[in-house]
Amino acid sequence: MFKRCLGLVLLAGLCAPVWAGDAGTVINDANAKQSLMGSHRFSLQWISWDRFGKADVTEADGVLHIDGEQAQDGDYVRMHGTITRVDAKSFLFNGDIETRVSHINDGKPCMRHGEMTFRMVGARKYWRLKEMQNPCVPPGDLTTDYVDVFLR
Repeated sequence: MFKRCLGLVLLAGLCAPVWAGDAGTVINDANAKQSLMGSHRFSLQWISWDRFGKADVTEADGVLHIDGEQAQDGDYVRMHGTITRVDAKSFLFNGDIETRVSHINDGKPCMRHGEMTFRMVGARKYWRLKEMQNPCVPPGDLTTDYVDVFLR
């Protein structure tokens, strides 16, 4: 028999994570979850530091969902998926991040898909995508994408 214990499942007297899709988003820090809920500024540095986009975090049936977009002059970053785990300074995201920047990848869209990590480092007031290397550039090209979700 399974029993929930602080966002985890009690099995044989031990707590074990339950991933989104099984029983919801694993919440390891309630304050961090509260900070994530709602609307946030959202950005990719290649687009603009002056005009931010927006990312919304909502909850349905115990699963956190995030949808975001920033766009300007035909360039954009879009994010869509679920948050599978929330920790004090990071969250795991499972979904898609699509970027299109005119001077990167010959101006063609670039898609990232799967599980990715967003984390706060030091005193930063935003979560930054840990997997920063652009996957759509030629080998040896070190183009780095800063995809950020800001605290409210």
